[in-house]
Amino acid sequence: MKALGALFLQVLKLCETAGLVKLGHVALDGTKIKANASKHKAMSYERMKKREAELKPRSLACWQPPRRRIPKRTRRSAKTSAATRCRIGPATSRNGWRRSSKRWRRWRRTPGLAAEEERRIEAEKEQQRQAEGRKKPGKPAAPPSDQPDPKSQRNFTDPESRIMKSKDGFVQAYNAQAAVDAGAQIIVAHELTQRGNDQGQLVPLIEAIETNLGRKPEQASADSGYCSESNLEALEAHGVDGYVAPGRAKHPTAANGKIGGPLTQRMRKKIDDGGFETPYRLRKQVVEPVFGQIKQARGFRQFLLRGVEKVRAEWALICTTHNLLKLFTLAMAA
Repeated sequence: MKALGALFLQVLKLCETAGLVKLGHVALDGTKIKANASKHKAMSYERMKKREAELKPRSLACWQPPRRRIPKRTRRSAKTSAATRCRIGPATSRNGWRRSSKRWRRWRRTPGLAAEEERRIEAEKEQQRQAEGRKKPGKPAAPPSDQPDPKSQRNFTDPESRIMKSKDGFVQAYNAQAAVDAGAQIIVAHELTQRGNDQGQLVPLIEAIETNLGRKPEQASADSGYCSESNLEALEAHGVDGYVAPGRAKHPTAANGKIGGPLTQRMRKKIDDGGFETPYRLRKQVVEPVFGQIKQARGFRQFLLRGVEKVRAEWALICTTHNLLKLFTLAMAA
């Protein structure tokens, strides 16, 4: 990961030297890319507990294979009576007992969802403690539960991937993020997350741009998935002229036009007052074609590696390739 990150930075510096990076306007967006795992290999925490109870008795060898050769009819009778005593349903054969034992051992080696849920609960509690001093409009959020969410999913092929909603429905995927410069559609920062929500990625991308190039963009645009009071406040603190869509109401009225905090309402007025000349219009024509070139033109629609760190390195390689091709196109045109 470090080597590929350094390679991305070297290529980005070459693009800046060639005059392809202006940082006048940068557009941010994320796209869901399928993981190297099937969503049918995922299981919820509630189903895990039930399945664990189903597998465990089988692994404890209620039925033992016969040690001496006995008539077939007698063996069948012995197996049936053993199955009846253990109350595990139909008669269990030698191969069935081995399969159950193997599944149980594999099940026990699988990383537990409960530990991950405990870390998530602790993180939510810490965020709530930090937010206690800040007053927010609306109804206060409910405190996080101490119990894991029964619907939390765990995939056995790639446990670090998540089920996310995309244009193709629900897929087992990762959320790949990119910040694209409007000058020549150069990716100036990238990130990859396990969360389907984009809201927590705006500030890391802006900070990554400054880390990579030593300066901040003048303007930054993002869709409504990045809109929150804290993100808008962070853009002002970084001195970036932000254009983040505040979202639309399903049934617009004069009253719900004031939904959101003061910064959200100010952003809504800022974009509306700009009309067709607002810089927000650049967002779609800057970042969306980059994802189209990666997914459609180059056919990259699924990661090959597994695990968030390896997949993050793979996404860095894809972003590096995109910038290299832009640099090659410039060299060929010269």
